[in-house]
Amino acid sequence: MTPPITDIEATGTDTTASCTVNGLRVVLGRTGPDVVDDIAFDVAAGEILALVGESGSGKTTIATALLAHTRRGARVDAGEVVLDGRELLGAPAAEARRRRGSEVAYVPQDPAASLNPVMRVGSQIREVLDVHHAGTPAERDARVREVLAEVALPDDDAFLRRYPHQLSGGQLQRVGIAMAFALRPKVLVLDEPTTGLDVTTQAHVLATVRELCARHDVAAVYVTHDLAVVGEFAHRVAVMYAGRIVEIGPRETVFAAPSHPYTRALLTAVPSVNEARVLTGIPGSTPSPGRRPTGCRFRDRCDFAEEACAEREPELTAVTGSDVRARCRRVDHVRARPLHFTVAPPADAERPAPVLTVEGLTAHYGSRQILHGIDLTVGRNECVAVVGQSGSGKSTLSRAVGGLHDEWTGTVTFQDEPLPPGARQRGRELRKAVQYVFQNPYLALNPRMTVGKIIRRPLELFGLARGAAATERVHELLAQVMLSPGVADLRPDRLSGGERQRVAIARALACEPELLICDEVTSALDVSVQASIVTLLDELRTSRGLSMLFVTHNLALVRSLATRVAVLSDGRIVEEGPTAEVLDRPTHPYTRQLLEDTPGRKSDSTPEPVGEGA
Repeated sequence: MTPPITDIEATGTDTTASCTVNGLRVVLGRTGPDVVDDIAFDVAAGEILALVGESGSGKTTIATALLAHTRRGARVDAGEVVLDGRELLGAPAAEARRRRGSEVAYVPQDPAASLNPVMRVGSQIREVLDVHHAGTPAERDARVREVLAEVALPDDDAFLRRYPHQLSGGQLQRVGIAMAFALRPKVLVLDEPTTGLDVTTQAHVLATVRELCARHDVAAVYVTHDLAVVGEFAHRVAVMYAGRIVEIGPRETVFAAPSHPYTRALLTAVPSVNEARVLTGIPGSTPSPGRRPTGCRFRDRCDFAEEACAEREPELTAVTGSDVRARCRRVDHVRARPLHFTVAPPADAERPAPVLTVEGLTAHYGSRQILHGIDLTVGRNECVAVVGQSGSGKSTLSRAVGGLHDEWTGTVTFQDEPLPPGARQRGRELRKAVQYVFQNPYLALNPRMTVGKIIRRPLELFGLARGAAATERVHELLAQVMLSPGVADLRPDRLSGGERQRVAIARALACEPELLICDEVTSALDVSVQASIVTLLDELRTSRGLSMLFVTHNLALVRSLATRVAVLSDGRIVEEGPTAEVLDRPTHPYTRQLLEDTPGRKSDSTPEPVGEGA
């Protein structure tokens, strides 16, 4: 876990605003509906402001607007973005290009996709300096090595000559951070920079960003759906819903006593590594531009809504007695109701009969050995979580069990029947009974097929439904994963990453499997959707006897879903047992380190407030 943020006033850092947004409005087309509207906030030098909210809330639209950029089909209709005292949105295109990188820099979500695969690491960082004519050639070379050292990467010639595919996920993200800091910008925009990273790598990456922001007086806007990270990384938080900021204020105040029902609902959906909470998703979905209700945009999903909420949209106003502003007419009622988390009962101590048995599994990629003598069992209606850092062998284990990696020796049995190494060697009933949900939804779905056809295919392939019955079942499965029936007519490229992952889960559930293998399936999901999916999987486990092998790096999620946990390090299980026992009383140093790096594990990592804020 990362240490607390340094007190900015104590270090003498300037707390004047480096980034000011006033009245920002982005619309679709020339006269279309707003994507975001009435957006206003300040970010002080050295401060980190988190933008949180579900997919479709407008977080990324704001982030890109800070770079004077909008997605295709959208445009800035009103407002201003002031960086280091100068307005950006009205600047000529050439000036805006020059200021990107030098004044405001961007760290993308997926560094593997954003880096040039045929350029060496050193050349990619040097290119940033070359484009902006920063110093002499010798000074640029020196700056490349300096910024690599700042992000805790090697600065020797061997590393500079590496290509992106030769780096780990954490190293790739650090290279992206190095490129962003190369010109020492005043403002940094981070778009989900730690999605998919294990907790230890995530902790190190965030600590690097935080330290550099404090050292160089950089104002950071951090877009994320991970509220646990926000709780330890950000100074202030702005909660977005349907294109509006509905609450903004100091992180510790907002999280301890939320003033808006939406903030409250998000917080009750967050799992805790300290206790097995019953997670509660938010019914419905975020309304899209052009379909947003009159009055309060959240009222259709709100537990506090009354008739007056439909009449007029509330203004973002100050909450009495705090530094928070909220867009709600019932703030007093919301704050008066304390946050309550239901703790799940402990799992049954007696293990059920095994469905999956793995004995002496040793896996290779060519001559490289990845797994070393793995022994593991999954009982009927059990969820066994496999956790560990990136490279520990988690996905190799799940792929071997799923028949997607056949370079292994040992024994894998499913209901006392030996499983052949490859899925093609397994009979139809085995393929139906053992289903796999992939980590990357972008690669898992056929881009030429509609969502309806993708889900319908296994129904017809395994003889589960045809014709009108199949169509009805497709709609039922979409509803189970919180997607509307209209999604069935869309192709995957029209969906967000989280929506694609839900389609992949629906496709797996269509087969009515007995064993579901989930490989990091919630890493791209909002906390509310994650809570609903976890609740669905847990209901299927208890009601239908579904067994799960759940690969993840999210130990808080493990606490709420898994009955047992196996900790994997360097291809070996170093600790295994009931979830509560392993997480509360870890015996192996590696397990203790994973827990230490998990956000929310301790309560003494509180970022200090910075400046006056917005």
